[in-house]
Formats: sequence, C-alpha cells, structure tokens
Amino acid sequence: MISSKWVVLVIYAMEDGPVRYGEFSRRIEGISKKMLTQTLRQLERDGLIERDIHPTVPPAVEYRLTALGESLLPFMRQLKTWAAANLPLVEAARTRFDAQSLAE
Repeated sequence: MISSKWVVLVIYAMEDGPVRYGEFSRRIEGISKKMLTQTLRQLERDGLIERDIHPTVPPAVEYRLTALGESLLPFMRQLKTWAAANLPLVEAARTRFDAQSLAE
C-alpha cells in the first residue's frame, strides 16, 4: 500500500481536494508519467483514491481521495512530524555509519 515515496507524495497532492492528472506533475517534482500512472493505478486498486472522468472534449480526469484514503492522512501527518523532529538524529547516524564504512 504505502510502498514508495511517490505514494506518499501523490496522496499529499490530493489532501485538499481532487487533482487533475496534469496537475500532479506540477505538484510533485521529478515524478515521471510512467511512475505517476503506476502509482495512481496502485492507489485506485487499493481503494485509497477514485478516478472521475468528466465527459468533456478532451475528457477531464480527476483523482480524489476516498474515505479510506482520507483516513490515512492523520497518520501520514504524524510520520511527517516525527521525521522532521528526528532528522538531525538520522543525519548523525548516517554520518557515523559512513565514517565507519570508510574506515573498514
């Protein structure tokens, strides 16, 4: 379900409401069209998002969080808060690890 950074970023992109396909690329730096499509399909399959197709020319496709997807947001926010609070500790651990690896 939450198996990559792209999943988290795509969910956050829909936090404030529906998002059109093309808007994801503007909101999520570095995501390829292939990865975006795979991620959206995975989230739709898992029941975390829904895809709405509007009968316009050309067809407009929007994605939005389902109730299940919205229920995940508080946990993601907690994880984001934890990560921000502990980033200095993680960076220090990485520095120690890298120094030990060079010494070996």
